[in-house]
Amino acid sequence: MADTQKESLTLPVLGMTCAACQKHVEGALRATVGVESARVDLMAHRATVVFDPEKVAPSALVDAVRGAGYEAVLPRPGETSATVEDDGSVSMARKAAVAIVVGAAAMVLGMPLQSSMGRLDDVLMGWAPWLYNLPPSGLRWTLLVLTALVMGWAGRSIYVNAARALCHGTTNMNTLVSIGTGVAFAYSVYATVAPESGRAVYFDAVLLILGFLLLGKALEARAKRRALTALDSLSRLRPATARRVVDGVEAMVPLEQIRIGDAVLVLPGERFPVDAEIVEGRTTVDESMLTGESTPLGREPGERVLAGSLNYDGAVTCHAHSLGEDTVLAQITRMVEQAQGSRAPMERLADRASAIFVPTVLALALATFGAWMLTTHSLQMALANCVAVLVIACPCAMGLAVPAALTVAVGRGAQLGVLFKGGEALERLAGVDTVVLDKTGTLTVGRPVLSAVQAHSGYAEFDVLRMAAAVEERSNHPIAHAVVEAARARGLQWEPAQDVKILPGRGVTARLDYFECVLGNEALFRELYGRVPDAFLPPKPGSTRVYMALDHQPVGCFDARDTLREDAAEAIASLRRSGLRVLMLTGDSAAAAAPIANQAGIDELEAGLDPAGKLARIRELQQEGCRVAMVGDGVNDAGALAQADAGIALGTGADMAQEAGDVLLLRTQPASIPAALELARSTVFVMRENLIWAMAYNVLGIPLAAGLMYPAFHILLSPWIAAAAMALSSVSVLTNSLRLRGWHPTTRPTAPVEAPAG
Repeated sequence: MADTQKESLTLPVLGMTCAACQKHVEGALRATVGVESARVDLMAHRATVVFDPEKVAPSALVDAVRGAGYEAVLPRPGETSATVEDDGSVSMARKAAVAIVVGAAAMVLGMPLQSSMGRLDDVLMGWAPWLYNLPPSGLRWTLLVLTALVMGWAGRSIYVNAARALCHGTTNMNTLVSIGTGVAFAYSVYATVAPESGRAVYFDAVLLILGFLLLGKALEARAKRRALTALDSLSRLRPATARRVVDGVEAMVPLEQIRIGDAVLVLPGERFPVDAEIVEGRTTVDESMLTGESTPLGREPGERVLAGSLNYDGAVTCHAHSLGEDTVLAQITRMVEQAQGSRAPMERLADRASAIFVPTVLALALATFGAWMLTTHSLQMALANCVAVLVIACPCAMGLAVPAALTVAVGRGAQLGVLFKGGEALERLAGVDTVVLDKTGTLTVGRPVLSAVQAHSGYAEFDVLRMAAAVEERSNHPIAHAVVEAARARGLQWEPAQDVKILPGRGVTARLDYFECVLGNEALFRELYGRVPDAFLPPKPGSTRVYMALDHQPVGCFDARDTLREDAAEAIASLRRSGLRVLMLTGDSAAAAAPIANQAGIDELEAGLDPAGKLARIRELQQEGCRVAMVGDGVNDAGALAQADAGIALGTGADMAQEAGDVLLLRTQPASIPAALELARSTVFVMRENLIWAMAYNVLGIPLAAGLMYPAFHILLSPWIAAAAMALSSVSVLTNSLRLRGWHPTTRPTAPVEAPAG
């Protein structure tokens, strides 16, 4: 009962700059009474909270975020978190430009105040000799005023966020920058007020540190916006209005006024506002933004169209089938959003490091200051190296390393019709070494055609076909559809069967005309009767046979044939080229499955398996040390999909299979399987690159800034160069992740695309 009371809310969160901020917000939300779970997405600046509305109000969640030192607001009605808001990148870029220009000017103006700089002094004296004639005191005070003004204008958000974090007993990247620039500014103010001390000023370093930091933030915000483009595009597909037709009269109304069953007119060039069924007209539609398939698909009366798909060349009238959050578009958007906000296991390393990062850097900066003071007795050198350590450290790069790649990959996957349910699912899929495939509906088209009917015990073929259709019309199995379609094609009619019971992976039982009727495969008949009826001619190779019995007596059998999907053989070859072991597990007989396996190029085949048998085989493979991906689409595959290390479900499959899978393929094409695996592997590779770069940057950069290379090589980093390097670190991680936006699979689907189930 408690589970039904839980609600989920996504809050926009402002002011987060690094993984430490993310951790603080999550901690504050999780500590709130009534909150079951909280997940903060640093990339999209939002927090998803699952809570008990009877124990905590949404406004209290906002207060919890604000109490942690960050800003949050409740989403407005109808607002989706998928919409990419103004990220302030233009404003930050403008402030960065001003800070860098003024900082460069301050560097030039401050050169006469420094000790001799050799050739630089000679060049500047030749270019602006008047500068060296200005009173040093006037230059110092001019630089102080300029720096104070720019710090207050351009760096205000940095200092406010640092102060807010300090008030709440936390630290973040703003803390490091604020201390570094604050110490340098205070030292320079002292040198200005007491010029007789002869100390150098660092006004230029303060301004350039702020300028490069803001430039990095602006580039970072732009890269984040590009990373979220796929989700933003999905959220914008649905029109805001629709043409409702009532008694032949059209009226443009807001989409919220459309109800299920309403007639909606969609003209060429417009997008369908709801999931609907066409009742009048013919057209072709573009579902590329939903399934990744760019080929236009024909649609006619009786066929389904999806919200967000583009109507190409025909005006059609359709009846609304699904609205709002129930449309396929909304479900895909929700899945992508949840996946992009999820945490990948690889992120735990960055989380552990970021939890102690800022305090550790502060300690290292103090140690650097003390070491330089003890060895050189130079306050100027100790201060410069201390500030360099503070500003070169970059917790942002570690915090963004994994979520940046995950966000881009999930968005790219959605564009290609591959939906990952989260970072953990993507990592597990990347690590598999064995792929297990179902046959019917996965490797085959899934629309078997009845190829033979045999009758026995005095019954005519049309009698057994009519009775079988009465039972099978309640089943969703592909062979059941073949039986029903064959009966209808012959004009047969029947009364509905009673007490229909589906036996997944085996058959169906029912009561029909006072008879107990059983329709099922060889395994079911062996289980019930201990043998298989031998009164029928053997099936042709590649046919799937279903037996029928009335009151325990065999009365007929049905043979159906399915065809291999067009791209199945190339998909299997691609999996093999990737070094993967490929198996087929099916409930069909070996005689029916072997020809399909041979055509597909699969050597390992296990037939006659019921759902429990498939599940047991997956477990056996795992016990052998295999990391298994299971691909299926039926109810009988749900257990195996859930047991596998990575379950891959087809979008047109049963709801239970889709729920059990870790990855959902909107294209019912085998070529999507290697594509999903390739994308997962590429993403994990980029994640590792990002983590290695972020950690190596800090491991090498901090000692370099501290001056450890000085005794041997006389190398020191100026604070403003350290700031530029820090800005480059985060941008590099995001830029590397953005490479996944242009990722393409090596094996491309070629078969027609089915609309995904709603």
